[in-house]
Amino acid sequence: MDESLVIAVSNISDGSMSVGVSDERRLANRRRFLANYQIDPVQTILVRLEYDDTDYKRYFTVSSGQAGDGIITPSTITVDALFTRERNVALLLPVADCVGAVLYSKDAGVMGLAHLGRHNLVQSGGSAVVRYMVQDFDVDLSEVAVYLSPAAGRERYPLYDFDNRSMHEVATQQLLAAGIVGDNITVDTRDTTKDTSLFSHSEYLKGNRKSDGRQAVVSMMRP
Repeated sequence: MDESLVIAVSNISDGSMSVGVSDERRLANRRRFLANYQIDPVQTILVRLEYDDTDYKRYFTVSSGQAGDGIITPSTITVDALFTRERNVALLLPVADCVGAVLYSKDAGVMGLAHLGRHNLVQSGGSAVVRYMVQDFDVDLSEVAVYLSPAAGRERYPLYDFDNRSMHEVATQQLLAAGIVGDNITVDTRDTTKDTSLFSHSEYLKGNRKSDGRQAVVSMMRP
């Protein structure tokens, strides 16, 4: 990855970045986490998800005009991935067991942050988000780099629609099918269901974790 690209993942010690805390505490947690990377909430846009639809391949391109959306002002964008060409515009995605995928083209100056969970993957979201990037930004797939955040592993969260494989495995397969070069995919192999420094919603529902919450993936292109 380019040194000008910031990618960071919070953990339980940073506090929940979404559910399980008050609005005031959530903003305070996000503000403190972002400050570790010299990012301000006013320059950050939330990748806001909704599960009351049948389409989980909703993508949108943002700019500094939307900065702060979903962070310091109410969310106006419901998506499964955001992209931007602008530097100093940060994208933030709260996740628990799903994959947060950062897609980056240094040559085209484009960055995206995508949610790849079971709903998205069943609809081949890993390939669809790459197609959006190609169609909207005319990137050269041979140089696109992808980072995959920690996610639930196959042992405790098998994807039954995909022969019990893990989210990382299925997401990687779909990225490769879309033309991403294998050597350009970086996987954070931490398993959220086993790593107790990370939140796991599925483990919470099973009664194996005392608290529910979300870590966040943040990405930004610096000047």
